[in-house]
Order: sequence, then C-alpha cells, then structure tokens
Amino acid sequence: MKKTLLAALLALATLSTAVQAAESRCGWLQNPTPGNWWLDDADGTWTMMSQGGGTEPDGMDRIPDISEGDYVRTNGNYGYACACLKVDTDDEGRILAIYSFRQLPISQCANDEALSAPE
Repeated sequence: MKKTLLAALLALATLSTAVQAAESRCGWLQNPTPGNWWLDDADGTWTMMSQGGGTEPDGMDRIPDISEGDYVRTNGNYGYACACLKVDTDDEGRILAIYSFRQLPISQCANDEALSAPE
C-alpha cells in the first residue's frame, strides 16, 4: 500500500512539474506559407515548424484555423494573428509542445509596445 501511495505521489509531483514548466507566450502567430509557423513575442521568435525541416511540436492540433478569427491575410490563405499559447520551449528558440491556444484581437498585439510589427 505504501509503495502504491508513494508511486502515485511521485507521478503527481512529476505531472505538476511538467505543468509548471509550461510558459505562457503571447504575440504574433505567423503562418506565412505552408508548413511555416512561428510566434514572435517580447522575447523573440519561437519556431514551431519550418517547411522541409524538423518535426511539428506536440499539440499543434490545438491551433484551429486562425483565419476564422481576427486575422490578417498576407499570402493567399496564409497570414498572421495575435495569440497566447501555453508552451514548452528549448534554448534554441523552438516550441516543443503546445498545451493551449487562445486567439486574441489583432489590436491587442498591435498596441503592445513590446512587440515588433509582423513581417
């Protein structure tokens, strides 16, 4: 019984550490061309996917069709939106996992002095 309780407590501690490790990042979510996704926030650019290179982060399916919300079309069906994501990142500027996504009004990012205008 004690071993089962100890295992359960260790599992909970591991889970809470993983949840605490997730970062909230808000800024310009850009999808300029097929297979290219990144987030520009006050700390820099966070790559999610690059066409022809790497793998997509876990949870990419949590990002819905951003063109259905407040969105700027820049290239056919591609463009950018303002969003907040709860993510795991690495030291190389990559998003490794996406836990949640919330699309915001374009004006929120446009009025944020810490953000550069999207390219």
